[in-house]
Amino acid sequence: MGKVTASILVALPLLSSVTFAAEDMTCAPKEYTMALRYQQQSAEVMALQLQAYQFATQRIIQLLANHDSDKKPAVVLDLDETVIDNTPLLVRDVNNCHDYTSWDTWSDWEKKGEPTLIPGAKDFIDFVTQQGVKIYYISDRFQENKADTIKTLKKLNIAQVSSDNVLLYTESKETRRDVVRKEHDILMLIGDSLHDFAAEFKNKESTEYQRGLVAKEAAHFGNDWIVMPNASYGSWSKSELKTWDEKAVK
Repeated sequence: MGKVTASILVALPLLSSVTFAAEDMTCAPKEYTMALRYQQQSAEVMALQLQAYQFATQRIIQLLANHDSDKKPAVVLDLDETVIDNTPLLVRDVNNCHDYTSWDTWSDWEKKGEPTLIPGAKDFIDFVTQQGVKIYYISDRFQENKADTIKTLKKLNIAQVSSDNVLLYTESKETRRDVVRKEHDILMLIGDSLHDFAAEFKNKESTEYQRGLVAKEAAHFGNDWIVMPNASYGSWSKSELKTWDEKAVK
C-alpha cells in the first residue's frame, strides 16, 4: 500500500465525521436526538413512569379512604406521554430533519399511528376502574380526530374509553376540568405538562416563572398532582442553559 493511498484511507473516517457534523449543523431538529433517546430508550424513564403510577396507586387508596364529598370521585389523565407513547412519530420527523414541535405531522399520527402504552398506565387505570372511580382523559389531541383516538385507546385495551370521557381540544383544559368538576370530585390529576394541572401554567414561556409557580404549588405534587417524565417536548425546550464560567482545561 502506498503512502498516498494509506493517507487517504486514514483521512476517510475524519472526512466522514466532518460530513456528518456538517449535516447535523444544517439539521436543527437533530438537537432533539439525545432527549428522544432518553425518553424512548432509557431504563431510567421507564423506572420513573412505573414509579409515578405505583405511587399514584398508593395515593389514590389514601384519597378514597378520606373521601367525604357528596360528589362521585374522579381521576383526570392526560393522554400523550402520560398514557400513550408517541415517540416513534417524533423520531421519524427528526430523521427527516423535520421539527416536530411545529405539530404539522401530529394529525396524521392520530389517524394512522400506533402508539404504545406508557409503563404502569394500564395497571393504574384498571385499578382505579375496579375501585369504581370515574376516569376522564383530557387531552389537546385534535377534536376532529376523536374517533381515531378512541379507536387507538380501545385497541390498547384502555378502560373507560368513550365519547363522554375522552375530552379533546375544544376549549382550554381548565374549562374541560371544570366540566368534570360539576358532577365529580377530582381526586387526582396526572400529566406530563404543568398545564395538565392548572390554568396558570398555560402558555408561560418563561421557565423561571413556571419554576416559581411550581414552588408556589409545591403541596400538590405527590399529593393530588402526579407528573410524568417527558424530555421530548415542552415549553422549556427553547430555554437558555446555564453554564459554568470557569475556562475549560484542555
